[in-house]
Amino acid sequence: MANKETTNFENKLDNAKKILQTLMNPDITIEDSVQAYENGMKELSKAQDILESAQLKINEIKAS
Repeated sequence: MANKETTNFENKLDNAKKILQTLMNPDITIEDSVQAYENGMKELSKAQDILESAQLKINEIKAS
């Protein structure tokens, strides 16, 4: 993975962890928890995309 991709991947995971902490707050409203969940799923999806892209690049390099 390129340095920029690594940083983006790590940022996405960090953001998802922060959102999880928000969801664990017993005082969070239902509306806020739904919004936080949606945001967390978006961050994880983007992290998954970065990971899959890196895997494709690795497979291309191995095939060369």
